[in-house]
Amino acid sequence: MSIKNPVIAITGSSGAGTTSVTRAFQHIFRRESLNAAIIEGDSFHRYDRLEMRAKMAEKSLAGDHHFSHFGPEANLLAELEGLFREYGETGRGRSRHYVHDDAEAEKYGAPPGTFTEWTDLPSDTDLLFYEGLHGGVRSESVDIGRYVDLCVGVVPIINLEWIQKLHRDKAQRGYSTEAVMDTILRRMPDYINYICPQFSQTHVNFQRVPTVDTSNPFIAQDIPGQDESMLVIRFANPKGIDFPYLLSMLHDSFMSRPNIIVCPGGKMGLAMQIIFTPMIMQLMDKKRRAR
Repeated sequence: MSIKNPVIAITGSSGAGTTSVTRAFQHIFRRESLNAAIIEGDSFHRYDRLEMRAKMAEKSLAGDHHFSHFGPEANLLAELEGLFREYGETGRGRSRHYVHDDAEAEKYGAPPGTFTEWTDLPSDTDLLFYEGLHGGVRSESVDIGRYVDLCVGVVPIINLEWIQKLHRDKAQRGYSTEAVMDTILRRMPDYINYICPQFSQTHVNFQRVPTVDTSNPFIAQDIPGQDESMLVIRFANPKGIDFPYLLSMLHDSFMSRPNIIVCPGGKMGLAMQIIFTPMIMQLMDKKRRAR
């Protein structure tokens, strides 16, 4: 774990809602006048879009039908671990950007589906903020979570995650339901082996549980809204957490276990503000005292 320069990681699979969580953290950074170096997990994929398609075809011909972005072979996990370690020690590091669409292509000057060049992070940042698939991954070769000061899991129940992915990929990428189902099936072994285990290592988990029927996610017409959900917030270490305060601030919330608060899904933004603002400020105080 870093001392001099805090590293915060939001980890969860695509379709989990990590982007919404990132926005909540950006509000905190802006309000507290913190300059964060923001890293997207896609930047540490090993292959660009065309290379990944070719690699998947190659693997399928060889009998491997489960090669995916969720697994270590398709990612630069050692480089990500190295970035977290270096930033924690020195406040420096190198990253790049994965260009998702035409709008980003115009901004970054690179075609969609490719990477920008590796560049140095800005030299005057207060903390490193990562959002992606592998913020807390531990395997035989890497222990990324070791270098993360605050690791947050974003984990909707699996049917809700699939509904969100189906709607996003069909609307934004033009995929068919069958194509999205194929992707879900291909990723499943890596999801079980590399994504799920992270959520046993996170400091705080946010799991959204819908209160409407999601029994068959492949025919759902709408994504359940936050007001149609409950939010299960699990703290790995409840010591020092002011649960009476959180319960008073989050209307209609309750504790289901000594380290778990359940609140209405519509309170997600507020919950993140009141939970993570003091945690971030404590990290910044440690940084100041370590100088």
